[in-house]
Amino acid sequence: MKLWKSWVIANKDFNIFRKKKRILYTLIILPLFLSIGLPLVIRSLTGLDNPKAEIILLLNAFSFFYIILAYIQSITLASYSILGEKIEQSLEPLLATPTTDSELLLGKTVASFLPSIGVIYACSIIFMVLSDVITYNTIGYLFFPNLSMGFILLLAVPLSSILSIQLNVIISSRVNDVRTANQLGFVLFIPFMGVYILLLSNVISLNILNLFVVTLFLFTIDIVLFYLSKATFSRDKILTKWK
Repeated sequence: MKLWKSWVIANKDFNIFRKKKRILYTLIILPLFLSIGLPLVIRSLTGLDNPKAEIILLLNAFSFFYIILAYIQSITLASYSILGEKIEQSLEPLLATPTTDSELLLGKTVASFLPSIGVIYACSIIFMVLSDVITYNTIGYLFFPNLSMGFILLLAVPLSSILSIQLNVIISSRVNDVRTANQLGFVLFIPFMGVYILLLSNVISLNILNLFVVTLFLFTIDIVLFYLSKATFSRDKILTKWK
């Protein structure tokens, strides 16, 4: 497999993304809004009788939300990258180029992965800085950066993004509408929200053991979806079944 061919395909998608304002707005506005808005929510707790415990609880829950955000962002981009080609009937001419199925799939994956992860990393810095500024006087120390957030950003977030992209490859072979693809993709989003609610309710804690379990789950699902998406994204199936 020649990586430069995959990069050419990814760069083509980058150019398409830049020209579509709707994609740019979706990619940037939601993470930026949450990264500024979530610290402001925490700020409202400073007047409580025991704000420190409540603030730490929210900081941990909001940290986990970046795993969910990675999933949402990636499935949106992957829908346009893969399903958009299918709808515009430009995928078949792409298959005529001297690229292997693996090179093509990797290029599409990179095109959805890098922008999503880049925006999330940038916005997470905004979130951490604002949170530290707002909470320092109340909890007495800088909460971020910490080991849990490092675990989330370096392991869980990329795995969540890859899961989202691979799932979208499979969905794209069955549907012909970006909105439908997004809605189906959000089905697997439900367990993440369940964990997030449990964190907010203080039923479970955001410790390294629990994060390891979440990361192991993501890694396992990624492996399964890798083989399924690779089997789905093949020339023969695209030309005969992707209608």
